[in-house]
Amino acid sequence: MLKELLITMRPHQWYKNLVLFVSIIFSLNIQNLQMWSIATSAFFIFCLISGGEYIINDIIDREKDRNHPKKQKRPIASGILKLNHALLFAIILIIGGLIASYFINIQFMILSISYILLILLYSLILKHIIIVDMLVISIGFVIRAIAGGVAINVFISPWLIVCTFLVALFLAIAKRRHEVVLLGDEGKNHRKILSDYSTMVLDQMMSIATAALIISYSMYTFLSNNYYMMLTIPFAIYGIFRYLLLVHLSNFGGEAEMLFKDRGMQICIALWGMTAIGVLYIGKLGF
Repeated sequence: MLKELLITMRPHQWYKNLVLFVSIIFSLNIQNLQMWSIATSAFFIFCLISGGEYIINDIIDREKDRNHPKKQKRPIASGILKLNHALLFAIILIIGGLIASYFINIQFMILSISYILLILLYSLILKHIIIVDMLVISIGFVIRAIAGGVAINVFISPWLIVCTFLVALFLAIAKRRHEVVLLGDEGKNHRKILSDYSTMVLDQMMSIATAALIISYSMYTFLSNNYYMMLTIPFAIYGIFRYLLLVHLSNFGGEAEMLFKDRGMQICIALWGMTAIGVLYIGKLGF
C-alpha cells in the first residue's frame, strides 16, 4: 500500500516546487546557507502538500481517469489503492505540511493554505471551466514563487510573478493541446472541457503566450540593475522555440517534465542557468 500511495503522490511532479528557490538565487543570496536551509524546508513542505493534493485529485477524478489511456493505470483509478486509505493519508500529508509551514512564518503558512484551497477548487470546479483551468494552474506556480520569497523574507520582484505566470501558462496550453491531440473525440469522456478546445485555438493561445513571455523576459533584463542579463535572452528564446518545435513535430507537451528529457532543452537550460548566475554574481562583485 505504501508503494501505491507514493506513486499516487507523484514525486516525479515535485520538481515544479523548485520554483521556490528562484527568489534566493535572484535576490543574490545564493551564498546564504541559512536561507538555503529555510528554502529547502519550504520546498519539502510544498512537496508534502502537493502529494496530498494529487491524491485528492485522483480520488475525485477516478471515474474519468478510467477512460484515459494512461491515467487508467493509476492506483486509485485501477482500484489497487482503497479510497479510505488514500483519503486518510492525503489529509495527514496536508495537515502535516500546514503545521510545518507555521514554523517557517505566518505569511508562508497563509500562502500554503491559499495554494491548498486553490488546487482543491481546481479539482472540484475550476478545471471544468474553459480557459480558467489553465489560468488556475499558472496562478498555482505564482503562489509557489511568492512563497519562496516570503519564506526567506526577501523582496519579490513583479517580474518574477509575471514571468512565472507566463511560463506556467505556456506549458499549460501545451499540455491541453497534447490532451486534445491524444484523446481526440474521446477527450470529452475524460474531461468535458476538452471538447471545447481545438488545436487551432490552442495554437493561437500559445502564440500569444509565447510573444508575451519573450517580451516580458526581455523587459525584465532591460530594466534589471544588471544589464548584462540581456545576454541570457538568446537562451530563453531558443528554449521557448525549441519547446514549440517539439510540441508540433513530436506531439510533445503531455507533461512539462518531458522537456528535461530532450538533449537540446537540457543544454539550453544549463547554459541559461550558468549565464544568469554568472552575470548576477559577477555583477555583485563589481566587475
